[in-house]
Amino acid sequence: MKRLKSSDLKAEDCLTLTFEGAFDQQAALERELEPTLQALEEYAGKWMPDVVEGKRQRKYSRAAIWKALEEKRDENSTSIVLGRTKWPALYLRLRLYFPPLPPELRISVEVKPMSFFAEAERCREFVDMVRAWATHHPVTHANANSLAEDQLSDAPFFGRDLQTSVRDGFDKLYAVSWLNVFGPKLVETIGRERILSTPAHRVEVLPNGAVLLVTWPTAADFASDEARRAQALALVHLRPDLDFDTVLRTLRERSATLTPVEPHFHPDLAPLLSRVVDHVTVSERQRKIAELNVWQPPEPDEWLPAESALPPDVEDPERVRQYYGHLAEQLVALLHAQEPSVFKETPESLTDVDAYFWCEDFPRVFERQRIDEHAVPAVAAYLGEVLVRNLGGQWIPRKKLGEMQVRVGPRVWFPYVRAHRYMRSRQSLLDHSLTQLYRVAERHRS
Repeated sequence: MKRLKSSDLKAEDCLTLTFEGAFDQQAALERELEPTLQALEEYAGKWMPDVVEGKRQRKYSRAAIWKALEEKRDENSTSIVLGRTKWPALYLRLRLYFPPLPPELRISVEVKPMSFFAEAERCREFVDMVRAWATHHPVTHANANSLAEDQLSDAPFFGRDLQTSVRDGFDKLYAVSWLNVFGPKLVETIGRERILSTPAHRVEVLPNGAVLLVTWPTAADFASDEARRAQALALVHLRPDLDFDTVLRTLRERSATLTPVEPHFHPDLAPLLSRVVDHVTVSERQRKIAELNVWQPPEPDEWLPAESALPPDVEDPERVRQYYGHLAEQLVALLHAQEPSVFKETPESLTDVDAYFWCEDFPRVFERQRIDEHAVPAVAAYLGEVLVRNLGGQWIPRKKLGEMQVRVGPRVWFPYVRAHRYMRSRQSLLDHSLTQLYRVAERHRS
């Protein structure tokens, strides 16, 4: 029984919910959370959690939840995760804070994919669940939105630094999400009558003075022009200082940013560039695809005709070849936990190495001296070993590491030169990828 994670699914948008409220610290915790769990079980439907994670993972049940909350509790807080073992993916974190901290309940939800919420009835049930939570727990603020939309709007910071954001919280209205619950304090700031007269799909006063507002019947089509107009109308009604045309133009620009772009990557690098795209934030993905569609890497030039190869200049060529193998094993030792394919020394493992270094921004994160002294030789030797193993290449040992060569057909390649260029920057990992050099060597081996 393994919880399905967002990373296990195709990289795409998801519905996120942030809920901040209070709870009665005098009441028994099980009794206080019973309505919350009851609403989850009643309305979640096909995204209902089936596993509970505390210090270990258990099948979903009330008893499992109480046990997990107990075993994760420290002096002033406890936190558990609810999830699913199959599509759609769910990440639900339930956090409780106890005195001397203010008694607070925080729930974070991610359901992936966003397209799961294309049905109006499913969206209504989601809203009804949040309504039940906000009715039972005095709410400070809650909102549900597309993850991509939150990234484009810089939620929850909205241009503020972290310290200011934590200090001020939702002291005023910065944006309108698909689903919003405004706490009593924010309702007072905006004006109750103004909020209640908002042109929106659903506006409802809750018993504790909060107001629930939903801009559009379905969450999945938040970027459609009709939904954007509804979002703009609601925001400028609540913020009369804003101009409708300006707001709508901004929202339409966000939608344009999210319009799907068909990948047409360089054929040698398509698997690598797909990994790069999957790593960037969902809001930037289409823009990155468009950028990589027109990008062309420089043709590898770290080679000479075989007749121009530098001759071996070592007394014991076999010993030097063994040393190259030892260097390659250092790269395997570094990456095998994250990229097990490196054990195989295949063309696909080169792509995995490229993707790992790019995702980790390795040339920027790690000390330059250590990169040049350790990473570059290891990468060079590993690249050479892959050429030897898969293309019938032959090592031509040299005293200087920078002059190591691999003969493949009519060309002699210089893996160290490639590795040195490769490790200069994040962009150079793509410009001088191991994957591309291998593919070019493969085409010219005969």
